[in-house]
Amino acid sequence: MRISVLFLASAALLATACNAEKSASNSSGAEVAAAPVPAPNNGDWSTIVKKSAEGGFVMGNPNAKVKLVEFGSLTCPHCAEFEHQGAQALVDNYVKKGLVSWEFRNYVRDPFDMTATLLARCGGEASFFGLTRNLFADQKDWIGKVQAADQATIQNLQTMSPAQQFSAIADLAGLKQYASMRGVPRAKGDQCLADEAEINKLVQMNTDAGTTYNIPGTPSFLINGSLVEQTATWEKLEPAIKDALAS
Repeated sequence: MRISVLFLASAALLATACNAEKSASNSSGAEVAAAPVPAPNNGDWSTIVKKSAEGGFVMGNPNAKVKLVEFGSLTCPHCAEFEHQGAQALVDNYVKKGLVSWEFRNYVRDPFDMTATLLARCGGEASFFGLTRNLFADQKDWIGKVQAADQATIQNLQTMSPAQQFSAIADLAGLKQYASMRGVPRAKGDQCLADEAEINKLVQMNTDAGTTYNIPGTPSFLINGSLVEQTATWEKLEPAIKDALAS
């Protein structure tokens, strides 16, 4: 199993490799003059979610002028902050109007992240964004449960196979029950935690993100295929979206 390249380190790993570029933007970007694009059947573009060839989940108009890709980690506090500060505005002001599609590509940083990610993706298109939003909102709680585990328990995890490790981490963090209360039955969650093909896909997604885009950390963003430099917050990303819409 290729996931063996991931190893269980101390809980301090949860705070590393997360994009620390957080300075504010001095520009509001161009004004958005583009007309909304009606969704099919008078619907809502934000309810249309498809899996991408790269392994991410795409919300919105597949033909939107601006195609936004977020590389995010479920154990990254800056990603959780972006979700809290910017996700609703992104959806309400851009995705629902058909102007921007938003793809979330998981960038897994550690075994705890892998565990949560496997469960977030377990329900597919129907529940991915909702469960991801919940995991970000409650990030401190479920990570805190892992960090509170005694050292012997943490050390014991390192003796397990990857599938056993992810299942044990999910138990420590209370994530199996958490996911079951949000549409992922426990039996299905157990299957997803042991899904070798999905695990290897996530490892490959990390490799692709690094070799193709050289992303500096999480969250990182692409707009129409190009990396947006030093943009880890909504206040810095929104002007770039506006500029792309105006171009």
